[in-house]
Formats: sequence, structure tokens, C-alpha cells
Amino acid sequence: MIKKTLIFNLFTLLILTSCLSLQPQPEITPTSLPSTSTQDNDLSIFKSGLNPAYHSVIDELSTASVYKIDFVIADNLYQISGKQTVDYTNNEDVALDEIHFRLFPNILGGEITVENVSVNNESIEPKYELNDSLMILSLKNPLQPAGKINISMEFDITIPRSVDLNYGVQAYYNDVLALAHIYPMIAVYDDEGWNSEIPPQSGDVTYADMSFFIVTVDAPKDLVLVASGVESNVEENGNRQKVRYEAGPVRDFYLAGSPNYQEFVKEIDGVTLRFYTPGYLQSGADESLDMAAQSIKVFNARYGVYPYTELDFVSTPTLALGIEYPGAIAITEWIMEPQIGYLEGTVVHEVAHQWFYNLVGNDQLDDPWLDESLAQFATMQYFTDRYGEQGMLEFRRELKGRWAYVGEEEIPVGLPVSEYSGVEYSGIVYGRGALFFMELEAVMGTDAFNAFMKSYVENNAFGISTTEILRAEAEASCGCDLTELFEEWVYP
Repeated sequence: MIKKTLIFNLFTLLILTSCLSLQPQPEITPTSLPSTSTQDNDLSIFKSGLNPAYHSVIDELSTASVYKIDFVIADNLYQISGKQTVDYTNNEDVALDEIHFRLFPNILGGEITVENVSVNNESIEPKYELNDSLMILSLKNPLQPAGKINISMEFDITIPRSVDLNYGVQAYYNDVLALAHIYPMIAVYDDEGWNSEIPPQSGDVTYADMSFFIVTVDAPKDLVLVASGVESNVEENGNRQKVRYEAGPVRDFYLAGSPNYQEFVKEIDGVTLRFYTPGYLQSGADESLDMAAQSIKVFNARYGVYPYTELDFVSTPTLALGIEYPGAIAITEWIMEPQIGYLEGTVVHEVAHQWFYNLVGNDQLDDPWLDESLAQFATMQYFTDRYGEQGMLEFRRELKGRWAYVGEEEIPVGLPVSEYSGVEYSGIVYGRGALFFMELEAVMGTDAFNAFMKSYVENNAFGISTTEILRAEAEASCGCDLTELFEEWVYP
């Protein structure tokens, strides 16, 4: 019998707001940067971090962007310098006369400044827009389809010493350093052109293609580092360490650290699960690893195998219950006591995002339901498979409770984040959106629906999905016309 404490209020993922700060620490910044490799890219190095079932995708994504980033974290932990090169290929069918980079620290409470920008070793003067969160490089000559360029730059970042305004995704607070999408990130170019906008306060801020990352982190030796991808080398020199990570294909590179982290490990189906948290939270870490292991088994069977050989969790002071990153998940510290009752739903929801957001991508600003609603529905399938009908009924009740936030209004689930109020975003995308997939299963039939979920993931893995792609996949599986259902639930 499932305990209600495991799923009571699982969906309280609304952002809490607070203003917390630390006193400054003495600053010691290294005077030199490690050199970034300029060797030709050997993408085979990324196979060690990929499930063997996906090794062939390395060749299929041979023209994806390759980031080579060197971070130097100062002894005070909130100032970071670095340099970055990106090997970029125009994978569009039109020539590009400019390249857009997102500078997220400038709208997430911190600051990033960029200098010494060059394209193919020729200096270029960037333009800045959107409160300096967008850096535009106007190319001397348009980059033709399949054309390649090398872009290099140096940067300095100041990280907020609070968790105000940005959930704590970029923050140094309570001896925890959280560094989500702090590097200059190439925007997505799609049928709308360059996707460059200031994101709404609700929801996620990124929309990214798959890329490869080779990252070196120079940091104080006592800082326990956690990152997307696999750790491939560690060097120590006095009170400093230099750690190299290789991650890809992934949609982002996440980095976190704390001198207080201890590592807790579990193996499941060829995946190494690690939780990094202070020792006094070990019981929550152990519970989380068990929940993550069970969810991976469920999702492997239902959707296709988890793409990587590792999945890392960190506890942070984030104001969200949990936040997903490629191959990494941040869980807020205050729910790490299992008896609080939020932990299982949060862990499973974030694990589901490894399939819906990372493996199958989407525009998280324009089509948030394609990852958030699906992650909620996947969480319900986990509770169904693990706890039976009672688990499903309890979870469905929570989804309906979420929808009740907006009086069960039939607001379309397929709107951009910007068209929802905060409470509508929660009630519709996290509540009604997940209930849509229950209705879709009822219309299609369980066998056709299960086949659809597997084919949807398989056919769109490592790519970008849209509402119309999802609908077409569903109609192909059931041999039926779903126009009426999508008009009732999804379309504006």
C-alpha cells in the first residue's frame, strides 16, 4: 500500500521567492588560464559516457557544435574567469550572416563580460541586446549551409551570492556553488530564425541543440565538483585542482560544487547513480538513489534506455524542488528528509526529464508542455508501475488538484510560457497537460499508446520535437485522426 506522504503535494514546483546572501570572502584569483586544446575533434572520446545503444549517434551528430571551455574558479568561489572555443557548423538550409550567443548570467542576477572574441582567428566586435543577455556576432562573410567556423572568446563571471530571482540555478550560497548555463551558449536557429528572447519568470530559460563539451575546471582542491558527462582526468597542484570533463551529446553543461559534499553511489542497469550532499543528509540521498534506480527501470522499459552511463544528483539551496540538467539533477536541500513527502515525486519527475527535455528536446519557452507535461505523465506511469492502481489513483488526484488551481478551466496546454500566468502555468502545464496524455491513451488504446511513446522517443532522440511531430507520431501508431482531441486539449 502506497503511503500518502510519498505523493502528497508532489507537484508544488512553483517558485518560492526569497533574498538570501552570504558575506564576501577574500578573493584569490589565479593569474593564468589553462590552454584550450586546438586539436581536431575526436568525437569517439564521448563514447565512454554514452550507453552503447547510442554509440552510433556520435557519427550522426558529427556536425554538432563542439565547445571547449576552460573555467578558473577563484578561491572565493563566486568569481570565475575562462575562455571558450566553439567549432560551429551551419546545419541549416540557409546562409547565416550572424551567430547568436546567450549570456544568461546577465539576466539571472550575476554578470558575465566577454572580450577578445574572434572568428577563425580574426577579431570581431560583438553587439549586445536584451539587457546584455544576447551577444550577436556579425560575420564578415555569410556562413553557407554545411560551412564551418571556429569562434573563440574569453570571459569573466560574477556569480550571485544569493538565490533570489533565478531559483538559485546560478549562485554561491551556503557553501554550495551552482553553475547552470553560465558559459556563452549558442542559441537555436529554427524555422523562426534565431531563438533569442528574454525568458518569462515562470519555466525554464534555455532552448538548446545537442552539442559536445570538453571542459576543464581549475578550482580549489577542497571543492568537490560535480558536472554533466564523465570525469576524464584530475590533476592536483598545491591547493588547486584541475578536472577535465567530457559531455555529449547534451543540450547544456552543468557544474556544481561544495567543500561539504560526500558521494553516495548506486548502480542500476549499467548506469552509475551518484548523489552529492552533506553527510547529514545521507538518508535522503539513499532514498533518492533508490527512487532514481526504480524510475530508470520503468522508463527504460517504457520509452527506451537512458542515454548515458552516469546520472549525478546534487543537493543545492535551489528555490525549486528540483531542476533537470543533462545527466545531472539538482534537488533542493530542504526536501532531503524523506518524511517530508516531496522527495519521491521530485526525483522521479526530474529523472523523467532525461527523456523529455534532454533526449527528446523541445522549445521550452514556446512548447513547455512537451517536456513538463510529459515528465508529469511519466511520473504517474512510475507510480502506476511501482505501486499499482492505488498509486495511479493517488497521482491522478494530485494532477486534478493541480488543474483545480485554475478552476479546471479548459485553457489549452500547448501555449508558450509567456501566455500563462504563474498559477495557470502550474495548473495547466503540470496538471491538465499530464491529464491530456491519460485521455490520449484512452482514445488510442493502451497498446497503440505504449507503442507511440516508444516510437516517439526513438524517432526524435537527440533532436527537437514539436506539437505537430508528437501528434503525427501518435496518429501513426493508432491509425486514427486526433484532430478533435488536440483541438479540445492542446491548440489555442
